[in-house]
Amino acid sequence: MPRPIPPFTEEHEEFRLSVRRFVQRELYPHASEWEEARWFPNEVFERLAELGYLGLKFPPEYGGDGDVVADAVLIEELAWCGSGGLAAGIGAHIGIALPPIWRFGTEEQKLRYLVPGIKGEKIAALAITEPDAGSDVASIRTRAEGAEGGYVVNGSKTFITGGVRADAIVTAVKTSDEGGHHGLSFLIIDRGPGVESSSLEKLGWHASDTAHITFDDVFVPAENLLGQENQGFYLIMANFQWERLLMALGAVGAMKVAFEKTLKYSLEREAFGRPIGKHQAIRHKLAEIATTVEAGRDMTYHALRVYLAGQDAVRDVTMAKLLTQRSAFEVIDTCLQIHGGNGYMTEYEIERAARDARLGPIGGGTDEIMSEILGRSLGL
Repeated sequence: MPRPIPPFTEEHEEFRLSVRRFVQRELYPHASEWEEARWFPNEVFERLAELGYLGLKFPPEYGGDGDVVADAVLIEELAWCGSGGLAAGIGAHIGIALPPIWRFGTEEQKLRYLVPGIKGEKIAALAITEPDAGSDVASIRTRAEGAEGGYVVNGSKTFITGGVRADAIVTAVKTSDEGGHHGLSFLIIDRGPGVESSSLEKLGWHASDTAHITFDDVFVPAENLLGQENQGFYLIMANFQWERLLMALGAVGAMKVAFEKTLKYSLEREAFGRPIGKHQAIRHKLAEIATTVEAGRDMTYHALRVYLAGQDAVRDVTMAKLLTQRSAFEVIDTCLQIHGGNGYMTEYEIERAARDARLGPIGGGTDEIMSEILGRSLGL
């Protein structure tokens, strides 16, 4: 076993091997089937819950393990499942939708949503993006008007991972006419009358249910307000750091998987009398890929250490996200090129990995937004 790199310990590396075995044995064999179906069954969440994987980072009092680093291992190793959509669907539930409930929810909300979420009995999605408000969260238009005992919500959300199957939707709404980032709140909206979801067709991530959601006069009880009213922008900012770390970890995992499969292919595929990996052109490409993967991993693990230390990790996380997402797409595209014509065929799965990787520079904050954050951190 290789020497662990902090914050990972020997126990975490042993756990990594067990997660990889599970992913390769129980998830990977179904990847093509679920990609074609544009769906994976809820039984996947139930199986992950049975193994304790859904609650790795959450406190033991809610059914978790309280080990954030183990959760990072899971996210990285999910890349071996062969479907970016499957990994995204799992990650959206445990890494994006449940954390705000854990961090900002009342005890009653945690018992009603976090506990069954960790058990795989209730699936959650986070809904922020709107058709006319992508990265500009200040332009959110979905309204929550005060009503007796709660709110009435009208509006729409789009590009919501897990938004078709979700039982509970953690939703950003406007609760005030204040401009800019003011007047934003979060409501936990249960699936029910007035909540309609429709699937969106995508370039990649086919196994995930990415939704357009509409809210038509949906009544939400006051006890479903998450955090303080009109303070939702702070919740968004707090949640972004972990989401972007997860994306960096997932990209590192995807690059590693593509590299290992391509290295194996280059030693098996022959051209001009010898394995293609023995030709200088291919050997140099693989050397460059190995260097890029290592750089992305080092940057991401550094950002993870800063985050876990409780320090201001915005700059480090942003750098990790920016570096790994574009790198993953370029690395996997190069891996596809090394596969030649086979890389363009679905049989070798590298074309799927390339399609899945393209979302990285867009989701969770575009490359342009990441560059803007970094530029401002430099005083520009």
